[in-house]
Amino acid sequence: MSLLLQTPRAVVRRLLRPGAPSPLRDRVVLVTGASSGIGEATARTVAARGTTVLLVARRAETIAALAEELVAAGGRAAAYPCDLTHGDAVDALVQRVLAEHGAVDYLVNNAGRSIRRSLAASHGRFQDVERTMAINYFAPVRLTMGLLPAMREQRFGHVVNVVSWGVQLKAPRFSAYLASKSALDTWSRIAARETWGDNVTFTNMRFGLVQTPMVVPAQGSYKGWPAMSAEEAAQQVARALEDRPVSWNIAAGRAGEVLNLLAPRLADFTMHRLDRLDRPERPA
Repeated sequence: MSLLLQTPRAVVRRLLRPGAPSPLRDRVVLVTGASSGIGEATARTVAARGTTVLLVARRAETIAALAEELVAAGGRAAAYPCDLTHGDAVDALVQRVLAEHGAVDYLVNNAGRSIRRSLAASHGRFQDVERTMAINYFAPVRLTMGLLPAMREQRFGHVVNVVSWGVQLKAPRFSAYLASKSALDTWSRIAARETWGDNVTFTNMRFGLVQTPMVVPAQGSYKGWPAMSAEEAAQQVARALEDRPVSWNIAAGRAGEVLNLLAPRLADFTMHRLDRLDRPERPA
């Protein structure tokens, strides 16, 4: 019964004791894609909550500078340069992190690649699918699987996956991107059911548009759309780490999911018309 109540208890504790220390305090939090955008903002946010934050990204100098900045501000941080698309590099990262920290309490799978390209513009470009799956699906799954045994042994762990509202909407021109995010979303839901008894949980965060460097190549297509800042998104990630919900969604994503379920042909027609009305694409 205690496991069934763990998320409500976290919420009640936060509401009734607003000045209480964060449950993240003195925990180890690993954040991928920590060199910019949501990852960098999340690292700053959780460091301020008293965590030891492990920064993972390809840009070694950038995350080293961020780690130094966080430590200088009184926090605890360490940089772990890694190209997550290389399986051997992920395995080496896991071994090093476990050797130095024993276990990771919280994992934020944020590193990713976005691509907006129609099927018509994708012929002869299957590498787009392979590259997108490599960083958006294979990398976080391999990293999570490497860290899970230690989480299960200590009987505590939580994994947050930064995915997309597109897994609910099924938006045109994002087939490779949304397929990779949907795969991670589904894998994590199944993993959560297998690790439930070990008090290891997962949250899939289905963000809408967030203003980060990743969306810059296709930014013209999003002109006028409401968007969160990276800092606002990071606050939601931190809250998900604390409260451990199954998923985090926005209203438009929920609406799209309902429409796809109740009226799939109407959803297809609506998305097709929106795609036809869109301006000519610029490959991203």
